[in-house]
Amino acid sequence: MKKGFLLLLCCCLVRHAFGAAYTLPERMHEAAELYFNHHPQDALKKYIEISKDTGTKNAFLNAIFIAMEQNQPKMAVDVALEAYRMYPQDDEIIEMAGEALLGDGQHAAAERILSFLPQDNKTAGFFHINLARAQLGIGEPKLAKYNLKQAVKAGSHPGLANYLLGGVYESEQNYKDAAKAYQAALDYDHQFMEARVHLAHALEQAKEYNEAYSQYKILFSTDKKNTRAEEALARLRPKITRPEHELSAQRPPLEHTDVSPLVLPPGAATPKEIKIGLGVTSSGQPTPRTQITFIPSGEFTLTDKSGKTLATGKGGEVWKAVLENKQTHLVGPQGQKVPFKKTVTLEITADNPTQAPTFIVKNLLSGAGMSWASMGDKEYRGKLEILHSAGNNLVPINVLTLDEYVQGIIAAEMPAGFPQEALRAQAVLARTYALKHLGKHKYYGYDLCDAQNCQVYNGVNAETEAGNEAVESTIGQTLQYKGKPIESVFSANCGGVTQSSKDAGWTETPYLQSVSDYQNLEVDQLEPYQFKSLLQYPPTAYSKYDKHVSMAAFRWARVVSEPELRNVIKNQKKDIGPITALIPLKRSRAGYVTKLLVKGTQGTVTLEKENVIRNNLSIGLLRSSYFIVQPIYQNHQLKYFIFYGGGWGHGVGFCQTGAAGRADAGQDYKTILAHYFPLAELTQ
Repeated sequence: MKKGFLLLLCCCLVRHAFGAAYTLPERMHEAAELYFNHHPQDALKKYIEISKDTGTKNAFLNAIFIAMEQNQPKMAVDVALEAYRMYPQDDEIIEMAGEALLGDGQHAAAERILSFLPQDNKTAGFFHINLARAQLGIGEPKLAKYNLKQAVKAGSHPGLANYLLGGVYESEQNYKDAAKAYQAALDYDHQFMEARVHLAHALEQAKEYNEAYSQYKILFSTDKKNTRAEEALARLRPKITRPEHELSAQRPPLEHTDVSPLVLPPGAATPKEIKIGLGVTSSGQPTPRTQITFIPSGEFTLTDKSGKTLATGKGGEVWKAVLENKQTHLVGPQGQKVPFKKTVTLEITADNPTQAPTFIVKNLLSGAGMSWASMGDKEYRGKLEILHSAGNNLVPINVLTLDEYVQGIIAAEMPAGFPQEALRAQAVLARTYALKHLGKHKYYGYDLCDAQNCQVYNGVNAETEAGNEAVESTIGQTLQYKGKPIESVFSANCGGVTQSSKDAGWTETPYLQSVSDYQNLEVDQLEPYQFKSLLQYPPTAYSKYDKHVSMAAFRWARVVSEPELRNVIKNQKKDIGPITALIPLKRSRAGYVTKLLVKGTQGTVTLEKENVIRNNLSIGLLRSSYFIVQPIYQNHQLKYFIFYGGGWGHGVGFCQTGAAGRADAGQDYKTILAHYFPLAELTQ
C-alpha cells in the first residue's frame, strides 16, 4: 500500500473520530485516490455512496465507468438508470447509460435511450456506432447498416465504423462491399489486423485470390503461429495467377544515388566508427543467410581481417559473399572465387570530394515481425563488413561514423515532412540512444542493429535533405543526466500524455516522468470516468498533429473477437478456455492500463508491463496500453471486445507527433526536449 494512501486513510480515521463531516469535494477526492491507488472496488463503493447521498452527477458517472470496467454490467445498469431518472436531459448520463445497457446485452433498452441523444458534429460518429451496435443486437441489420454508413460519413471513428459495416455486408454475403469496408478500415489504421483477417476472407470469398493471398501473407509474416493464415496460403497457392514473389512485399531493385559527405564543424576531431548489424530479426539477432550480394558505388578494395587486399574493382560491379560447407569465399562479376576467413571488409573510394561512397546490399529484411515487413535492396554509407559468425552464418555489418548512422535514422523513425525543430530533437535523441546502448549486440559482432530492437536504421534510403540538416546542425549534442547519456526512449504518439517509466513496468527513472501534451487539460486532476471521453472525444493536444501522419496514431479502435483473443492467450500464455472478461486492475493517473486480468472459464491470466499488455490482447499488438475496453454481446453471448485507445507505442519519454505539434506551434528543439525529459541536460 502506498504512503499517500496510508496518509489519506489515517486522516479519514481522525476526522471520523472527531465527528467532522466531509465536504463533497473531499469525498470525491478520496474516491479518486482509492481508484488511482489501485483499489477500484473500494472506489466504486465510495462513488455509489456519494451518488446516493448527494445525487452528484460526476459520482454517478464514475460509478458507472468503474462498474463497467470491473465487469459488473448489472451494477453499472442499476446506477446508470438511477442517474438517468435524476438527469433525464443530460447527454453524458444518457450516453453512459446506453453503453452500460449495451455492455449488459440489453440492446432494445439501449436503442431506446440512445435515441434521445442529439447529433452534433463532435458526437455524431460515435452516436451512430452505438445505435448500430444496439440494432445489431436486436436483429435489425438494415437499420444498423444505415447508421454505420452515417458513422462513416461523420468521419470521427472511421476504422471502427468501416469494420462494423464490413461485418454487416459479410453477414449478407456481399463480399465485394465487405472487402471495400474492411480496406477502408485498414486505410485509416494499418495496425488493425483483425480488419485484415476479415478483408482476406472477404477477398477469398469474392474469388479475388491474388489479393487474398497478399493479405494472408502479411498476417502470417506478422504472426508465424497464425495457423489459419498458413492454411489459407496453402489453400490459395494453386489459385493465384501471378508469381508468388510479386504478391509479397518485395521492393524493386535499387540504383546508387548521389549523396553528399557529412559536414563536420570546423576543428572537429575525426569521429569514431560504429558497427550496425543489417537485416536483423525483431530481437536484433542476425538473420540466417548463406549469401550476401553487394554493389559498390565506386572503386573499391576488399580486405581480410589482417588488412590484406583480397580483391579490387570498379563501381557498379556485383559481388557475392558465399558460405558453402562451412567455408567462405567471394564471387566476382566474372565468376572468379576468392576465399576468405572470418571477415572481409569492403572499402570504397569516392569519385570526387562532393560525393560520399555508398554500397547496395541486395534482399535485406526490413521490419521483422511487423505488419509492414518486407524484403528489398538497401543502400548505405561507409564500409561493409561481412562476418562469418560462430553460428555458421554470414552477417552483413555497416561500419560508419555515429552521425552518418543518425542520418539514416531520422526519416526511418520520424516522418520526413515533420517541422525542422522536431527533426532536430529526434537527431539529438537518436545520437544519445546510440551512445547509451553502444555495444548492445557485441555478442553478434556489431554494436547496434537496424531494427526496432535498437532504432530503425534504413541507411541512404531514409536520408532527406531536412533530416541531414537536422543531424549536421546538432552534431555532438546529446541529452545527459548526471554526466551520462540518458535513456532517450521515444514513441510515435503519446495520445495526449506520456507515462512514467515506472508505470510502464520499467525501472523508475527521474527524467522519465509522465508529462501532458493536452493543451488545456490538467491530467493529474482527472476523474476516472473522464478517460472514456478523452479516448472517444479527444480534446486539443499537440500530439493531435495530423500533417504527414495518420490520425490512427492519436486515436484508434480495435475489435477483437472472443475466439481470436482466446487463441492469442492460448498461444502466448496458457489455455484458459473461452474468455469471459478483461478487467483493468490498475490504471495510472495518466490513464494507461498498468495491470489487466484476463478471465476465462478455465482460469485467469494477469498481464503487467506495457509490452506484455499490448502483445497479448490482439492479433499482432495493440498500438498502446492507453485504452478502455468494452465487451460486446449478441444473443446474450460474448462475441468480441472493442478497445478505444490513444497513442502508438510505449508512451514513455519523447512523443514524436507531439514534438511535431509543438514545433508547429513555434517551440524550438531545446524547449521540446526539455518538456519531455525534465531533469535531463542538453550538452555539446
